[in-house]
Amino acid sequence: MYEWIKALHIIAVISWMAGMLYLPRLFVYHCEVEAGSKQSETFKVMERRLLKAIINPAMIVTWLAGLYLVWAGHWYLSGWFHAKLALVLVLSGVHGFFSRWVKDFAADRNQRSQKFYRIINEIPTILMILIVILVVVKPF
Repeated sequence: MYEWIKALHIIAVISWMAGMLYLPRLFVYHCEVEAGSKQSETFKVMERRLLKAIINPAMIVTWLAGLYLVWAGHWYLSGWFHAKLALVLVLSGVHGFFSRWVKDFAADRNQRSQKFYRIINEIPTILMILIVILVVVKPF
């Protein structure tokens, strides 16, 4: 059972990260269009569907499967796991910010620039790299 849950966890992580990497790109492009325009309305639908249909469910499955793996594998005693957990909590916080910004765009209340979203787009990438290194290398 452990290996099946691990496979599910990896699939969910890939799905979560795909969404977390794509959503801020949508924000960058959404900034370029006039609020209330047809393009803006299309971006609103894309952002909402990506968040609700892919990112949120993938995060939930990632957490549930991950918690099972930690418990079943007794990883909660490992130092690398504590560092990974901290980074996953940060990634979950970034997810929360993205959710808030989807709501801001939906209400035509975005106050941030394209440059801001281009920079923010790098945060999930950096977190993903660090998390993968911790899981694979288990440095401590």
